[in-house]
Amino acid sequence: MIPYFESHTYSLGPLVFQTWGTFVALGFLLATTVAAKRAEKMKLDPKHVWDMAFWIFLSAMVGARVFHVFFYEPAYYLANPLDALNPFRPGFAIFGGFIGGTLATWIVIRKRGLDFLAYADALAWGLPWGCGVGRIGCFLIHDHPGTLSSFVTAVDYPNGKRHDLGLYLSILGFTIGLIFLFLSLVKKKDPRLLKKGFWVGAFFLLYGVSRFALDFLRINDTRWFSLTPTQWILIPTAVLGAWLVFRRQDT
Repeated sequence: MIPYFESHTYSLGPLVFQTWGTFVALGFLLATTVAAKRAEKMKLDPKHVWDMAFWIFLSAMVGARVFHVFFYEPAYYLANPLDALNPFRPGFAIFGGFIGGTLATWIVIRKRGLDFLAYADALAWGLPWGCGVGRIGCFLIHDHPGTLSSFVTAVDYPNGKRHDLGLYLSILGFTIGLIFLFLSLVKKKDPRLLKKGFWVGAFFLLYGVSRFALDFLRINDTRWFSLTPTQWILIPTAVLGAWLVFRRQDT
């Protein structure tokens, strides 16, 4: 059983910082660093990854807010529209961030005449590590409590022992990152791993299936016909991922 502890803000001298925001920023920095190193290994220009980082971050934050506003709390934000512009108000859906970041990536890559799938594969290597670190912030503020449980990884909340989706999604991110490392080391000469789109497809497939299952443990999310908005989006995401991983293509 994991003891309950929380941190919403912390101080460094006279400065006060948000715990969640700090881990999101650290996760994004780590994700960009990993993606740039992967791009270099793939004989791509890592400078393009760093150049895209600002636009990806901005678009991801906007996309995460928009997705949450329209699909999770539309009634609240219809009554309080200015709160949608408040960056300190909770309510950012990571899948909206993926959509926003992907759109920014596509626009930048198209303007520069680059290979979209090649750079998407490099960026996909950073995503698991960014999610792993960023979700630590969700765990520390406990904004994704789950169902009651006596499982060994349950958190001892004040109102009972229960799953914590922030913790599980952090573990999921790190696990996918380790799977990527394992595949690249053990099967480095496998032509399937050299296929454009394999890594971004693998992330979509692994994250999509795992996150779909984990969302059933959430207790505070909006439901559409028994599924969360994110689960509905995850279905085509996982299908697209499977197609990218298993499709035939000459390398």
